[in-house]
Amino acid sequence: MDFTFDSEQNDLREAVRGLLERAYSDSETRRKVAANDPGFDEKTWSRLAEMGLLGLPFAEEHGGMGAGPIEVAIVAEEIGRVIAPEPFIEAVVLAGGLIAAVGTDEQKGELLAAIAEGTTVPAFAHAEIGTRWSASAAAVTATQAGDDWTLSGVKEPVPAGARADVLVVSAVIDGGTGLFLVQGDAAGLTRTGYRTHDGTRAANVRFDGTPATLLGTGGDQTAAIERALAEARIAYSHEAIGAMDTALRTTAEYLKTRKQFGVTLNRFQALTFRAADMYVSLELARSAALWASMVLDAGGDVVSAADRARLQTSRAGRHIGKEAIQLHGGIGVTAEYSVGHYTSRLTAIDHLLGDGDFAVARLARTVGDRATIDPLGAPYAV
Repeated sequence: MDFTFDSEQNDLREAVRGLLERAYSDSETRRKVAANDPGFDEKTWSRLAEMGLLGLPFAEEHGGMGAGPIEVAIVAEEIGRVIAPEPFIEAVVLAGGLIAAVGTDEQKGELLAAIAEGTTVPAFAHAEIGTRWSASAAAVTATQAGDDWTLSGVKEPVPAGARADVLVVSAVIDGGTGLFLVQGDAAGLTRTGYRTHDGTRAANVRFDGTPATLLGTGGDQTAAIERALAEARIAYSHEAIGAMDTALRTTAEYLKTRKQFGVTLNRFQALTFRAADMYVSLELARSAALWASMVLDAGGDVVSAADRARLQTSRAGRHIGKEAIQLHGGIGVTAEYSVGHYTSRLTAIDHLLGDGDFAVARLARTVGDRATIDPLGAPYAV
């Protein structure tokens, strides 16, 4: 299986890397941007739009670039490399992906073009207090009166929910889960934003008879939500790959320069072995994430592929994050040093949309449905 990028994909990677490295040249710059509302740099968001990145996965007739999952993966990885706080996955992959998947032609033409231009930032309001990574809604209900809909209930946490111009909201409808569009200035809508431990933003979103527009033609959209969540998990896996790569490189450089007992730390074999184990974890996770993107591109079992990628990146993220801090010593947990920031972001990614334990539990439920294969291709000896 060929995991190498073609020339156009390499050019995309270099262009995105150049933009984000200029925007976030060091961790202090990122920390300052994340400290102020809306938690990301609006100018950088506009530059991403100018490069066509915010419309990357959308069809050309809807103002997008018509690119595939591999291109989205490249952008997500470069965002993770500098842990840029811009809500690319939340707005483009998740909320935008749902609009592209179930919206009417009119909704797609209006909203996707605005997302691609950077003039509209959407967010997916789905998680509910007391639920655990379900694809269905329970606490927010939709009520119909003629052709009009209203929503009531609470969604939390909603990543980038306080800044969003439009919310894609899941709600209980006819015993299933429907999707609705709510404008950011709608009546009966209350949004309370806050910082999360990794410096990004989330919000408590309350609906009190809030006017809403049905996304698409109605009906139960649980399957569409499940697929969109899987696509976002794959994208988050690539963001984690970028973050892990930087954490490993930073740690390796520290071992080469920091001295103990008159020699650099990389002269101690035990520490070198630990760094080598970090590299193995990174490459296993990278392979799993790229394979999942290829499954998505080929139209395979996206949900299962996303769970496998999530399991591998969850384990790798915890391993690399902890080892990066341990190998740096006390400086690794200070706010002034970067590895603590990367570990915090890796922890946040691990818990977004389902952690490693969630993924392995779902995979375990279907293990009996899969054939037993001899890895050597020969019958077992009796």
